[in-house]
Amino acid sequence: MDIAIIGQPQSGKTTLFNALTRGKADTTGGAGNEMHVGVVKVPDPRLDTLAKIYKPKKVTPAEIKYWDLPGPESLAKSQGIGGRFRNTLQAADAYLLVVRSFTNPAVPHPQGNVDPKRDLLAMLSELAFADLEALERTATRLEDGIKKAKPAERPVLIRQQEAVQKVRQGIEADTPLRRQTLTESESAAMTNYQLLTGKPVIVVFNTDESGPELSFNGLGVDPAVTAGLGQVNACARLEAELALMSDAEEKEFRQALGQGEPARDRVIQVSYQTLGLISFLTVGEDEVRAWSIRDGLPAQQAAGTIHTDFTRGFIRAEVIPYDDLVRCGSTAQGRKEGVLRSEGKTYPVKDGDVINFLVNV
Repeated sequence: MDIAIIGQPQSGKTTLFNALTRGKADTTGGAGNEMHVGVVKVPDPRLDTLAKIYKPKKVTPAEIKYWDLPGPESLAKSQGIGGRFRNTLQAADAYLLVVRSFTNPAVPHPQGNVDPKRDLLAMLSELAFADLEALERTATRLEDGIKKAKPAERPVLIRQQEAVQKVRQGIEADTPLRRQTLTESESAAMTNYQLLTGKPVIVVFNTDESGPELSFNGLGVDPAVTAGLGQVNACARLEAELALMSDAEEKEFRQALGQGEPARDRVIQVSYQTLGLISFLTVGEDEVRAWSIRDGLPAQQAAGTIHTDFTRGFIRAEVIPYDDLVRCGSTAQGRKEGVLRSEGKTYPVKDGDVINFLVNV
């Protein structure tokens, strides 16, 4: 899973990136146009338990790759959020939107005062404006294409044009693509455009060390605007400092400071909830591994996350819930007790399913 970190200047984007990745990226702004990339392993205690049973050669957790994009201050004003980093934004699975709520005279806010509600709405608007610009260009190309197309080619282009117009009108009415209701054919027509407002968004309120914690409701933001958005509170500066400590030192300092679990873990949890993700597991002597997929994804498609050939060659899936496998101690015992099931291609995979895919490749 790829998550792009976005936010206004001086919001603490790179500081949060360091907190999430245990990194040391420059937070002074001297890095200019540099984009930071870091990979984080998703904590999953189930893997440790399964490793004790199977003693594999390696254990592979699911991963999240964070992309810390340069802030608007390092881009030409005419480019905006949809400028030369648009390809990265389009490729991301979700956005981590950092909203400043901390007060620090040494880090003046570009607009003169800290206002989380204003900054949140401004960033959501930036995503919408970028999409509207892209759709305007697309509409022009489609109109020209329809005029030049052969009669047999026009119906397809006209359907694309109608889908683009519908989505464009929705965004103009303050309804991002992720909240619009499209038909299957309209969704298919829009897939190639990778609009930014179609991506899930997790908002991180970057607070002072002592809070206070913020929420969409507390800020008085229209619930229609924040519907479907995830939210987390974190003091990025403190979290970045703690992330550089050893696990034992970090635990000790957290207890002394009265801090809860690390922000990197809380952000992952909310990200999975917002994106509707779960993890299924595979086990064996070579590897115990977690795979992140959309909740309820059919088994045949879930097999494709391991290898694309598995989708085409899918025969069936042998499934046993994690708790049953741990209780039984092996899949063989699970089979004897009747908790190891054989499922077909349409089976909706559940969180914690331990699966062995039988394929013909």
